Amino acid sequence: MRSEGIQLNNRERATLLAVAHGDAEMSCSSEPDLFIDGLACCDQFTAHRLARLGMIAPARPGRLRERVPARLTSAARVVLGLPSPAAA
Repeated sequence: MRSEGIQLNNRERATLLAVAHGDAEMSCSSEPDLFIDGLACCDQFTAHRLARLGMIAPARPGRLRERVPARLTSAARVVLGLPSPAAA
């Protein structure tokens, strides 16, 4: 996914930073739900948009509707100006 031209609002950036913190999970589905610190994200529209944009992804495969760790994609790291995990 290319990150050029992707415009994120403050809520989307804050959601990505929460995922970057490492305490996020997402459900395995076509419209994944996001959970931060074990609680459902209050803005699932944002979570769905970030998944569709390729900004967040499951850290590992899972069964349908299973909650798995969420991770930032390389496109999200570029947009946020974060180093790649190997460089961190």
